[in-house]
Amino acid sequence: MIRPNVLLIHADQHRFDCVAANPGAPAVLRTPNLDRLAAGGINFRHAFCPVPLCVSSRCSLLTGTWATRHGALVNFGVEGSRPMDPKLPTFSGALAEAGYHLGYVGQWHADPARRPEDFGFHEYVPDRLYDEWRAAQGLPPRPRTNRWFGEADPHVAPEQSRLGWGTSEVIRMLRRRAGGGKPFFLRWDPVEPHLPNVVPEPFASMYAPQQVPPWPGFADDLAGKPYIQAQQRRTWGLDGWAWDRWAPLVARYLGEVSLLDAQVGRLLDALDELHLADSTLVVYAADHGDLCGSHGMIDKHFVMYDDVVRVPMIARWPGRIAAGTTCDAFVSAQLDLAWTFCELAGAPVPETFQGRSLLPAFDGTDADPRQDIFATYHGSQFGLYSQRMVRDRRWKYVWNATAEDELYDLAADPGELGNLAASPAHAEALARLRKRLVEWMDQTADPLLNAWTRAQLLEGNTR
Repeated sequence: MIRPNVLLIHADQHRFDCVAANPGAPAVLRTPNLDRLAAGGINFRHAFCPVPLCVSSRCSLLTGTWATRHGALVNFGVEGSRPMDPKLPTFSGALAEAGYHLGYVGQWHADPARRPEDFGFHEYVPDRLYDEWRAAQGLPPRPRTNRWFGEADPHVAPEQSRLGWGTSEVIRMLRRRAGGGKPFFLRWDPVEPHLPNVVPEPFASMYAPQQVPPWPGFADDLAGKPYIQAQQRRTWGLDGWAWDRWAPLVARYLGEVSLLDAQVGRLLDALDELHLADSTLVVYAADHGDLCGSHGMIDKHFVMYDDVVRVPMIARWPGRIAAGTTCDAFVSAQLDLAWTFCELAGAPVPETFQGRSLLPAFDGTDADPRQDIFATYHGSQFGLYSQRMVRDRRWKYVWNATAEDELYDLAADPGELGNLAASPAHAEALARLRKRLVEWMDQTADPLLNAWTRAQLLEGNTR
């Protein structure tokens, strides 16, 4: 089997519907380079993250396991924070053992003490070096007068932004590896488009706020939903915001997505220039999505809406993946990528890995696609909070272990506005999904499943 080079672009907080080629994207959005990537490869339209949280999702990518196995349940420095299990094998270690050269640029966010070099990477350029580079160029610091809500950056051109700088670092690595005689795996983890969106022109004003439509989930009165969701609005000071207050924030978010897209174009052009395009698998994915005003909330905490759990994922490998392919099978993005990277490198897939191979999807030969998908959440800045999600084509069930359950008919209500969990007319769907969730928690040895919670779910002692 031919072992490809791999370029993984793993963005932070990029919504699935913020790629123009994806269903539901705002009509005004422009992402010509991600569209170009999709047109040359496969676009996974039902990819989901295992945990809608930075650290947990990134640890799942490294270890190929659910957070309940790797143990890094929450972000650094908050209640319950702990590093992932150091005994677990990683895909990066397997690739290094298989003879790959590994490079890493950008945000690490996987272990508070160990660095990428401790996981098999041979070179690492952390995102914190951008501020030093910026100062050395005589440029003022990134503005932060609007706190987490973002603003324009009037001091830099796009190529001097953190995204532009990171792209230049990746291109430098590509140039060093071209003709190097051994396959490479290069990973770029930009911080963007995670809020605050501090964006240079022309991207800061690319989208007029009045042209940006509300998300399908915006008009949510949160009736019958867990208390924590309304509290999230109050915590951020967002209670009562109309769309005209949200639209400028969303416009900047879209502008940063387009800035990121332009950098993807630079990377694709560099692969062409270096004659690496045909021998390189390019993967674009994200650790999770972003509410960005949907349901009247911001960021991603304490919810399992598709806004945060569904992610863009695109792969291009000329000669192996047919151009212009779409895949509607459910994909657990980080878990399945870890498994697939090992397979492509000719490395043994660790027995601890919990995903599955994407190679049948690459070939169009997947005879046994998933019928449903799962996600977990465990808490973050505002305390611990256990959630489990199961979603199929029509229904989504969210078990909030200490709050109201949620059930959404995605066919009738794609914005997930109406919680049907307490509706007697939907008791059959609710019972079926609870049973399926228990089966999956059994299979994954989820420690939240015990004699009390099993009975709670199977006997319907929750609502």
